[in-house]
Amino acid sequence: MTGDQIPAPSSPRDGEDITLTLEQPKPTADKSGTLMGVFMPCLQNILGIIYYIRFSWIVGMAGIGESLLLVVFCGSCTFLTTISLSAIASNGAMKGGGPYYLIGRALGPEVGVSIGLCFFLGNAIAGAMYVLGAVETFLNAVPSAGIFRETITRVNGTDIAEPITSPSLHDLQIYGIVVSILLCFVVFGGVKMINRVAPAFLVPVLFSLLCIFVGIFSARHDHPAVGITGLSLESFKNNWGSAYQMTNNAGIPDPNGNIYWNFNALVGLFFPAVTGIMAGSNRSASLKDTQRAIPVGTLAATLTTTSLYLVSVLLFGAVATRDKLLTDRLLSATVAWPFPAIVYVGIILSTLGAALQSLTGAPRLLAAIANDEILPVLNYFKVADGHEPHVATLFTAIICIGCVVIGNLDLVSPTTTMFYLVCYAGVNLSCFLLDLLDAPSWRPRWKFHHWSLSLVGALLCIVTMFLISWAFTIVSLALASLIYYYVSIKGKAGDWGDGFKSAYFQLALRSLRSLGANQVHPKNWYPIPLIFCRPWGKLPENVPCHPKLADFANCMKKKGRGMSIFVSIIDGDYHERAEDAKDACKELSTYIDYKQCEGVAEIVVAPSMSEGFRGIVQTMGLGNLKPNIIVMRYPEIWRRENLTDIPATFVGIINDCIVANKAVVIVKGLDEWPNEYQRQYGTIDLYWIVRDGGLMLLLSQLLLTKDSFEGCKIQVFCIAEEDSDAEGLKADVKKFLYDLRMQAEVIVISMKSWEAEGEQQESVEAFSAARRRVASYLEEMKEQAQRDRTPLMADGKPVFVEEQQVEKFLYTTLKLNLMVQKYSRMASVVLVSLPPPPLNHPATFYMEYMDLLVENIPRLLIVRGYHKDVVTLFT
Repeated sequence: MTGDQIPAPSSPRDGEDITLTLEQPKPTADKSGTLMGVFMPCLQNILGIIYYIRFSWIVGMAGIGESLLLVVFCGSCTFLTTISLSAIASNGAMKGGGPYYLIGRALGPEVGVSIGLCFFLGNAIAGAMYVLGAVETFLNAVPSAGIFRETITRVNGTDIAEPITSPSLHDLQIYGIVVSILLCFVVFGGVKMINRVAPAFLVPVLFSLLCIFVGIFSARHDHPAVGITGLSLESFKNNWGSAYQMTNNAGIPDPNGNIYWNFNALVGLFFPAVTGIMAGSNRSASLKDTQRAIPVGTLAATLTTTSLYLVSVLLFGAVATRDKLLTDRLLSATVAWPFPAIVYVGIILSTLGAALQSLTGAPRLLAAIANDEILPVLNYFKVADGHEPHVATLFTAIICIGCVVIGNLDLVSPTTTMFYLVCYAGVNLSCFLLDLLDAPSWRPRWKFHHWSLSLVGALLCIVTMFLISWAFTIVSLALASLIYYYVSIKGKAGDWGDGFKSAYFQLALRSLRSLGANQVHPKNWYPIPLIFCRPWGKLPENVPCHPKLADFANCMKKKGRGMSIFVSIIDGDYHERAEDAKDACKELSTYIDYKQCEGVAEIVVAPSMSEGFRGIVQTMGLGNLKPNIIVMRYPEIWRRENLTDIPATFVGIINDCIVANKAVVIVKGLDEWPNEYQRQYGTIDLYWIVRDGGLMLLLSQLLLTKDSFEGCKIQVFCIAEEDSDAEGLKADVKKFLYDLRMQAEVIVISMKSWEAEGEQQESVEAFSAARRRVASYLEEMKEQAQRDRTPLMADGKPVFVEEQQVEKFLYTTLKLNLMVQKYSRMASVVLVSLPPPPLNHPATFYMEYMDLLVENIPRLLIVRGYHKDVVTLFT
């Protein structure tokens, strides 16, 4: 009671041993708080290149009014995502992997890996976006550094007084590749060095923001540049409306340009300016208190930057003319006080710092996915604890450089946006599912959340994706779906207690309650077979069940729908053999999965097979989801000297099923039962002797739905008392089968032909041998009764045997056997009614009757229905 609880494994690796060792705790590194661990990284990632070199241009293109709408729309998307992130992050301890860890533990390994890989691609491409932004800023600040220069002298078809110098595509590519390689060398140096340098990048950013706002308030007409009006109400009015138009690749208005801008396109361009909210969760392993730091720090950074953007829209729209806003992409540097170089330095340091964060976080995200061992193809990126993910870093660098070669920031930015939005939608859906299910383990410390907010956030993410580009949206969702499909097929199964499992559980409980305990209508009746795996004899080692039992269980389902319960009984004391039962259950479950049969495995420990089965038939299942058919193999080896207990056990199981009102299907010739590749072309013959609720008819129809029996035809044999009744009985049965929508040939056999049935030599010999054995059993019982001076005893209970009745049973089973052999020689499978064990007869006598019934019939199903109809005439 004083011991510590062993934590559950966070990875779905099967067979992982968990040990508890007593030793001195290892010294841990210094943990970060809310300010330095979450708020500052989020602020640094959110305040990126888009704000500096595209925000004023966006205001000029969309106008002040639609720019405010743009900021509110994108900010609402990330704000609602932050609410969902805060709820999930405060619902327990977090490990490495950031959003992948959160989504994977909420929606399952398949969804977690698919969205995690998309987020990895988003971070890798974001690194290229930041590199291109830094290079573009450098080339605008130092035009002479360009190798290939481009000069624009016409805007909207009109000559301008002062030519505009624009960075060349080739310059962006060359410088971008060089900078990417240098950054990759820094990343290879280790995360410790990056974490020490990263805070220093934020100081110039904050100082440059201060210089921009001071410059805006101190600006005057045409000062510090032509087109600057200072804070002017006239400029505010002129810039209120939108001015969507064609531009060239550099964003300069040009009627002959190849890019047309509208609100949807600007959403894709601006959205990266509000991303970066995952920077805190990416550092979860180095935070003192993730459940407090992530919600407070992330929300504070989101609200701070959104407020900054709203204020900046108003100031930029009032400080310059529209032409200036559209032609000077570095207006933030132009108006900065005291000189633009401060903003240039701030932009370059900000973008390089953000690029370092992206190139550092993306490989670790990929390594975290690989370390969970869900996808074997990602094993190359696995890394031991405390080591740098060099292979993942190299792969990230290749992706980053490939995107840098594109050379167009306006094309790279929407691609990054798509992958971020997929991740944000995953976070919102995770919180929506967890909040809606409200499992007992869902107790987040962050109380300001609701499933409706998460649903709205997820819908906003999806709507934003389609607003940006329906083509990019389809490609990104298709990529995530392909990864999901690949993981579900090739990935290793794992149970992380995700929300889908909780949803399945609650759905199962509600369905079970709605079914109730009343009798199921025949239209809704499904076979739920209980497969009795305990063999009559011995199976080879490590074979928990007869290999053909699962094949037969699949034949009892229509298109594979339904559930089978595979049960085996271990003799002994439960306390002594509990571990053996667990091992046997694992082996049986593996067998079921290998045979691709939808079912569950159950192992019961009992003093004997009879007691164990009696407990199973009474307690197995819930409500109307109890097994309704007992399936077992016919014990053809019951005569062996070391298996003398089989007759009593077999008869006891049948009697238990009759008392519990369970249907019974006994399979004779299981070794020859065909698999799905062995086609049968004979007939399926039914000898309909007693009313069974239509179970025999239904089983024959289910057999026809399988590939192995689809070439067979059904024949129904009925027995008429007189020849004159044969035609009427045949017509009635045909009408009955027609109303049941079943196609079968009806054959009527009269009692006279039954009595006149010829006798085959083999069957007569079996009949004579059975009579001799029965007489010998009876003589032994009488002698034993005389010695003990007791009534006739068998199987530990008194019996009453009339020799004439025994003779009648033997003769009846012989005639039925002869009939089957005459009419069903070419049958693929024969179904006959199961005769109930006669009262007060010894079990060995019943086994003699059954042996005579199944003699020389290679493949036979002996069926007993129950007092419920399983087929109906009505629609």
